[in-house]
Amino acid sequence: MFRFVASLYRNYALGVDGASGGMENPGYSSGSFDGLHHPGAGGDDDDDEMVDIAGATLDFSTTDDVPPLSSGGYDEYSVSSVSSSRAGAMNGSGPTRLVDPLEDPLPGVGTYEDFNTIDWVREKSKDRDRHREITNKSRESTMALLHSVSDAFSGWLLMLLVGLMAGALAGGIDIAAHWMTDLKEGVCLIGFWFNHEHCCWTSNETTFQERDQCPQWQSWAELIVGTSKGPFAYIVNYLMYIFWALLFAFLAVTLVRAFAPYACGSGIPEIKTILSGFIIRGYLGKWTLIIKTITLVLAVSSGLSLGKEGPLVHVACCCANILCHLFTKYRKNEAKRREVLSAAAAVGVSVAFGAPIGGVLFSLEEVSYYFPLKTLWRSFFAALVAAFTLRSINPFGNSRLVLFYVEFHAPWHLVELAPFILLGIFGGLWGALFIKANIAWCRTRKTTRLGHYPVIEVLVVTAVTALLAFPNSYTRMSGAELISELFNDCSLLDSSQLCGYKQPVNTSEAGVDNSLADRPAGQGLYTALWQLALALIFKMLITVITFGMKVPSGLFIPSMAVGAIAGRLLGVGMEQLAYYNHDSLIFRGWCSPGADCITPGLYAMVGAAACLGGVTRMTVSLVVIMFELTGGLEYIVPLMAATMTSKWVADALGREGIYEAHIRLNGYPFLEPKEEFEHSSLAVDVMRPRRGDPALAVLTQDGMTVGEVETLVESTHYSGFPVVVSQESQRLVGFVLRRDVLISIDNARKRQDGIVSASQVVFTEHTPAQPPEAPPPLRLRGIMDLSPFTVTDHTPMDITVDIFRKLGLRQCLVTHNGRLLGIITKKDILKHMAQMANRDPDSILFN
Repeated sequence: MFRFVASLYRNYALGVDGASGGMENPGYSSGSFDGLHHPGAGGDDDDDEMVDIAGATLDFSTTDDVPPLSSGGYDEYSVSSVSSSRAGAMNGSGPTRLVDPLEDPLPGVGTYEDFNTIDWVREKSKDRDRHREITNKSRESTMALLHSVSDAFSGWLLMLLVGLMAGALAGGIDIAAHWMTDLKEGVCLIGFWFNHEHCCWTSNETTFQERDQCPQWQSWAELIVGTSKGPFAYIVNYLMYIFWALLFAFLAVTLVRAFAPYACGSGIPEIKTILSGFIIRGYLGKWTLIIKTITLVLAVSSGLSLGKEGPLVHVACCCANILCHLFTKYRKNEAKRREVLSAAAAVGVSVAFGAPIGGVLFSLEEVSYYFPLKTLWRSFFAALVAAFTLRSINPFGNSRLVLFYVEFHAPWHLVELAPFILLGIFGGLWGALFIKANIAWCRTRKTTRLGHYPVIEVLVVTAVTALLAFPNSYTRMSGAELISELFNDCSLLDSSQLCGYKQPVNTSEAGVDNSLADRPAGQGLYTALWQLALALIFKMLITVITFGMKVPSGLFIPSMAVGAIAGRLLGVGMEQLAYYNHDSLIFRGWCSPGADCITPGLYAMVGAAACLGGVTRMTVSLVVIMFELTGGLEYIVPLMAATMTSKWVADALGREGIYEAHIRLNGYPFLEPKEEFEHSSLAVDVMRPRRGDPALAVLTQDGMTVGEVETLVESTHYSGFPVVVSQESQRLVGFVLRRDVLISIDNARKRQDGIVSASQVVFTEHTPAQPPEAPPPLRLRGIMDLSPFTVTDHTPMDITVDIFRKLGLRQCLVTHNGRLLGIITKKDILKHMAQMANRDPDSILFN
């Protein structure tokens, strides 16, 4: 696919007069090393500083995943290897031998520097060469055939391991978070490791109305002062709730700060950036996995307004990245590894919600940058294995995979589409306003002294949350419990305050299947509605400042909680309207007295989907996740109407979802595939050098000495240099990487006799004639990329942006009739797009 798209764009946009070869040129895949890149070929190396990623101050020396290329022992090995492969060529005694990483593997080849963008085309070409070699060898012997079969099967085995590992971790996180959440309110006397529900399961002294009350479970007030009644007992429980919340939050932020700064936040913005080809070394490492798993339990248990669903995507991707190191095919190829990470994102949603199909669609719609059909099949398989593993663990204790099982008895009516669309409008407004407020708060955190005190910030927000949440039963309970309560359809035996209707005079008013006809609201329901209204305001405000703190924090559950509260309030209002006005024009004919017309739980479900869609801008995957999450298959149309409306409304107020907004805030080099380039600029308007800038630093194919090359390389901060025929002609020959040049020169000085500063550097196939007394030349054609991607100066920028998106390029050279004019990097495009959108172009930190 890459070759087809490459040839298509070359035929359209390249006017190089033979200066750069096609994709089939063997010099492309074997004429240059795959690693040793500085950030942004041809761009300023302005990334060697401490940067703030997702709120964590990071050091570029992190070496958790794959060791950087400067690790011990590399230079000596690579120098000698390059020396042995080119000894004859450098002395002019033989033809140039292009170095092939498949034949001459060097430590570090194929890996990239930290905070760098991978070369997708080169990685895919390298994998094709590897696969072709294995296929050819499989015909020679039985062992080679077995190796070929194991290589083909390794992807499915890796998916199996990812699903098992992520499912097991998710089950453990669910169980631990449930227990620690209940620990804030009391403890089980027959075993402190039992949560409240499990503790009362075996008790024979519970009643249906008070099924959560049993002598085996005692609140902290009962343990400390001996009673659970009265103001003093209430104060004791209040203080213990705050104490446990602060303790859990303190442990979470301290562990993140001390051991794994990358474990904070949601992780999805960074996962999206990594899947687009960016490298953040250590972000998917083992320490991040361990600390994120532990602190996710602590953060959720602290009662903060956050969820575990987004961080579970990060956890699943960490599992996939670690397991990739068991398989050479994925360990040594960054593009192949990203296919596995795309599948792992699907696994994360599958175990977070018990929604395997929704997880696959989430990865396809929201996260993945490159999603071939093979990855779709493997994502489906991995999500299936993960869901099966989670179901086997049975963390919810109800033998169901879904998180919020619903069983509504009344069908929805066409008239109800109007309030469903109204919920969609609310979700879109809330999503757009939340994104603006949260980004403003996070920018304040990054640019003021607030960002220097993450522990204090977390403790203060936790204390405020606990103080305000405890008096209200709907804010005191966890987000998942709240949503489950709001989705619930009242039956005859329900004791919830939300089911506090006036009881029917006789049981004939009860509907079929234990459902009830619409009834007038009672005092208990009015109290619950006031509490829900206060909970809605509280959740809307506190989530803005909670998301983005230095603890693992997901956004799915808080967003769904806001929508579910709004939906339940609207649903109860519609129910009462139908009860008192069943003879009106709107309700006549389908809502007769004594019928169960309106289901408030359905409105909560639709509202949850609308708000989550407004924040994330998900559509198809969100609808599938919602009906997998609840089991409500017949309510797909209301979900679709509300989700689409929320997206339209939110897009009208701001095009970015929350994850894209955080990517832009952190300055990641992410070309959003959904964003259209609407300007009429040309490549010459974006390339460097600009008018008034110094000329582009280039190397000539045979007109420079070793000393001149070293001076040029050391006096600039570029990570690559175009090679031209001469300074006068500027005809393009190829492109070399800075590190390749330095290593080759160092190798030649150490291993070859006669290489001095006056030696001529030659990039041509045949060495030009040398004076008799001249030192031997240094031939570097083997490290040159003979087919760099080029566009003409009059290529429209929308075409250039498409080339960068579809081929995953790092840089592109600009020519005019084969003469080199300049260079465009991914960072240049992002800066230009920011400038066109009246944003600060210097906000793009990386290349």
